Amino acid sequence: MASRVRISFFSILLFCITAAAEGRKSLYTTNEFSAPSPVNGICKTLVETQGYKCEEHTVTTNDGYILSLLRIPTGRSGKKADKPPVLIQHGLFCDAAIWLFDSPEQSLGFILADSGFDVWLVNGRGTKYSTGHTSLTTYDKAYWDWSWEELANYDLPASVEYVFDLTGQKIHYAGHSQGTLVAFVNLSQGKLLNMLRSAALLSPIAHMNQLASPATKLAAQFFLANDVYWLGLREFIPQANNVAKFVGGICSTLNQPCINLITFFTGPNCCLNSSRIDVYVDHEPQPTATKNLIHLSQMIRTGKISKYDYGVLNILHYGQLAPPSYDMTKIPKEFPLFISYGGKDYLSDVKDVKVLLNDLSNHDADKLVVLYKDEYAHVDFIMAIDAKQVLYDPMIAFYNSN
Repeated sequence: MASRVRISFFSILLFCITAAAEGRKSLYTTNEFSAPSPVNGICKTLVETQGYKCEEHTVTTNDGYILSLLRIPTGRSGKKADKPPVLIQHGLFCDAAIWLFDSPEQSLGFILADSGFDVWLVNGRGTKYSTGHTSLTTYDKAYWDWSWEELANYDLPASVEYVFDLTGQKIHYAGHSQGTLVAFVNLSQGKLLNMLRSAALLSPIAHMNQLASPATKLAAQFFLANDVYWLGLREFIPQANNVAKFVGGICSTLNQPCINLITFFTGPNCCLNSSRIDVYVDHEPQPTATKNLIHLSQMIRTGKISKYDYGVLNILHYGQLAPPSYDMTKIPKEFPLFISYGGKDYLSDVKDVKVLLNDLSNHDADKLVVLYKDEYAHVDFIMAIDAKQVLYDPMIAFYNSN
């Protein structure tokens, strides 16, 4: 029982647990995950049902993962996009559906399409619609040998290059949570600049050692995912049925109430659309690699944005004792950035974001837009009922000016 408590606890405390946690009440791990039928894909279930055209594309990364990309090429009126492409990247435990759950008037994917943009949504490796590989299956441990660094080095470049080559246009980028981290890693190395037009980064994840959530900090300090990894559980799938009894002991230990699990781990989201909970439950949360959770916990514990720490084996991987770090001050000062963060966000903590903004202190003033929403927590940035007015409209204005 103790090990199951620890596994369940860690599975819900990082990034995009979303409203699915309210409808599902337990977490478990498994190495079984079957590929879905395209007939039941996101295009058919969430996009075309709203009156939009939708295309399903695939792209293969340099390390063999086959990713699903969705394209919404027109607005609901049927008018073809007359603005540049926008590539949208979800966060941890999510897939592309997260941008389409609410009504067309509230979901970013639809809002951008109706605003004239050519919308592309990524399903990251290992998620429901991106389980393919050129030589591996999801039953192979080697399939799950990756962290956010591979998402940055392989998935994002492959997706950007595919859209760039197909459309012949430079791309606006939008990312939430882990989707911002992979962008920061590329930009800090001067990568993708020839194909990207700008980036809008919501609930940015870079520096992570000042998180407000006691639960998240505690899990990272105890390095809970590492236990799962060495037990041979490389794939991590959070699911739901009995989470309350597992988390109850954790809440008691922390001397805090467990009234709202989302609030407990992501911060008190102000504006989620509770009427759409059944749709959320049908899709989220999605699998990730246990190694990815370990890497994220390393960031929380050390406060550094570094490559994966292999301990004594670092010398074999990197030729040095400590893993190399990524320097956010190297992000080109002339590259257009839109950064939005919230005062109630436990995962993209205000103090950590201010460290990031200090890294960007020399950024060209006319190329950096910072939007702070005091009432927003982590999930509000993708599912708040008022996000269009307070967040997406300013974001679209930023895109239009770049």
